[in-house]
Amino acid sequence: MDKQSKIILISGPTASGKTNFAVKIAKKIQGEIINSDSMQVYKTLKILTARPNKIVQKNIKHHLYGTIDLNKKFSTGQWLKLAIKKIKSIQKKKKIPILVGGTGLYFQSLINGLVKIPEIPLKFRNKVRLMSKREGQKKFYKKLLKLDPKVKDKFDPNDTQRSIRAYEIKSYTNISMYDWLSKTKSEFKDSDFLKLQIETKREKLIERINLRTHVMINSGAIKEVKKFLELKIRKEQSANKVIGIVELTQYLNDKITLDEAKELISIKTRQYAKRQATWAKTRMISWIKIDPNKIDSYIKKLKKSSLKLDQLT
Repeated sequence: MDKQSKIILISGPTASGKTNFAVKIAKKIQGEIINSDSMQVYKTLKILTARPNKIVQKNIKHHLYGTIDLNKKFSTGQWLKLAIKKIKSIQKKKKIPILVGGTGLYFQSLINGLVKIPEIPLKFRNKVRLMSKREGQKKFYKKLLKLDPKVKDKFDPNDTQRSIRAYEIKSYTNISMYDWLSKTKSEFKDSDFLKLQIETKREKLIERINLRTHVMINSGAIKEVKKFLELKIRKEQSANKVIGIVELTQYLNDKITLDEAKELISIKTRQYAKRQATWAKTRMISWIKIDPNKIDSYIKKLKKSSLKLDQLT
């Protein structure tokens, strides 16, 4: 695949300016944007999920935003299937696919393929989680190494989530997580991608998160939550995890003040951004780090005539 047909991936923590960056690149190189955020796929929740507005979507073609019904389950596998279809469709038009979002698992599935591990019963998974909590991460990781020596040096020993996942896979299937991974193939080669990650300083990100929370409230987030509650979405649906729903529901029920709701939303968003940063630190090592203060200078490096995307680096 030549440099003209590279697939651009843009990642970064929530509120880091990914969408703005993607739109600027798309305008410069005739690109089309594909959503890679697990919450922006849902209908209705435009404001709370910070979905690109109608004006932006009118000027640049956007895909997979607000397409899934709130009461429907939507898996990584479903997203991957749709994303691959969109990528190929955009490439046929001789345009550049630009995937932007904060869901690391989506990017991982696109780059490496989706692992076809058999579904592990919830009861079994909960048993492993309980063991992890009871033992503590240090002891639990030692147990994991005895059970599956292949995980050694594959990830940070303090990564609780990955340790639990590796343990449950090996103990349930009797096959190492890394043997499952080795059988997994992607539709694309790693060289097909230009992987860009926005890295924002913590203090600046907190500032941006607080501002975004304020803008969301002033833009109609409360009205959006009222509408969401009227739909009576089943509690097990992923859409309930959208940050702001719980907090603004508490406000609407007179359990907390609006200022308290804002503060709780900002705190939860900061926690989410921290989890995204942790994921990136261990699983996006090879991605090119982009300074958000220099985004405009990166865009200027792109020449309209040649579309040499490697100039971004």
